[in-house]
Amino acid sequence: MRRRTLWIVVSVAMALGVVYFFFDPAGSRLFPRCPFLSLTGLRCPGCGSQRALHSLLHGEIARAAHYNLLLTLSLPFVAAAIVADTNRDRWPRLYRRVNSQAAIYAALAATCLWWVARNALQL
Repeated sequence: MRRRTLWIVVSVAMALGVVYFFFDPAGSRLFPRCPFLSLTGLRCPGCGSQRALHSLLHGEIARAAHYNLLLTLSLPFVAAAIVADTNRDRWPRLYRRVNSQAAIYAALAATCLWWVARNALQL
């Protein structure tokens, strides 16, 4: 069952990757706008993620960081979490560390700090 789910997730991710590679969210109506930004005028932690993903797929790391620094910096941690989850039986200590309460609180704190900083400093 886990293997089937993994294949579904990988297939969907690849399909989305193709869409984000060929269509630029900055100039396409295909992609949704942030409802939080539309309602409040403030950027949420995810604002710019679609444009950042498009830039990353084109190898433009500096541009991706400009659009959403948190997303760009968090990708290695997301990759580690995926590796830990898919290999939880092989590396249980890694899985426990990645999913520990401290790691979860650190991710929450980083997200909240990013949210406040990007609106206070207009990042």
